[in-house]
Amino acid sequence: MHVVAICRWKEESAELAQALAGALGITAYEARPRMLGGGPAVVASFADPQRAADLAKKLNQSGFTTLIFDATGVRNGVGHFVVRRFEFKKWALRIEASNGPQDEIPYEEIDLLLPCTSIVGVSETKTVTERKLSISKTILSGGLPMTSKVEHQEEVSSEERSKFLHLYAVGRRSPVIFSQNGMSFDGFGDAMKLSRELNFTHLTGELRRLCPGAVYDDRLLNRAGQARLLGPGLNPETNLNLAVEILALGLREQGTNKGEWRS
Repeated sequence: MHVVAICRWKEESAELAQALAGALGITAYEARPRMLGGGPAVVASFADPQRAADLAKKLNQSGFTTLIFDATGVRNGVGHFVVRRFEFKKWALRIEASNGPQDEIPYEEIDLLLPCTSIVGVSETKTVTERKLSISKTILSGGLPMTSKVEHQEEVSSEERSKFLHLYAVGRRSPVIFSQNGMSFDGFGDAMKLSRELNFTHLTGELRRLCPGAVYDDRLLNRAGQARLLGPGLNPETNLNLAVEILALGLREQGTNKGEWRS
């Protein structure tokens, strides 16, 4: 699947909304929500890469900067460095991957931090046993209230949440990924907290402190921000990595346009 996203438009105007609506074959009313927040925002997806390229060309002519992604390739996570353990050195972050490799990244080279929350709906069927008043037993007992066991199936829904932090650095095309539930925090030493959530918050805070020049964007920490970026056609549960990749490249495009982003 090939995804088309828009980013880096100057301002939200009626003319620009109309241009987006015309390119997508929708109404201006439907187009405006996709322009909230300044982007990036997914506007369409196609199985045919040529259709994605044609739409991107049309949008470029209307004043948008566009990005095209192969969603399948992004979902595979090829090249991602998934951290098992980390340690803060004086000048660099030392990381160790779950499959063995180790590396060090100078703090000054870290230029983008993107936290996100994976929110997955879970549904299961449970057998619930209740005691209910039994009319027949009550009558036989001479009016003394009697109950009987009644079982029924009940579907219970819940959400499983887990936080991640995607770190980007100069010279690295793929991100370094920290998982709240998938790594050790013993690198903190005596500063290690009592829970994974507290440790993950501390990790994020330390990286922001040690890398003051890094861009930090937290819009993917909640479902609303994920849905705004991915649009109505993509489910955040299965496309969170895609949302992160789109946001990262969109922010780099904006920084390049301002002459601020390093490469």
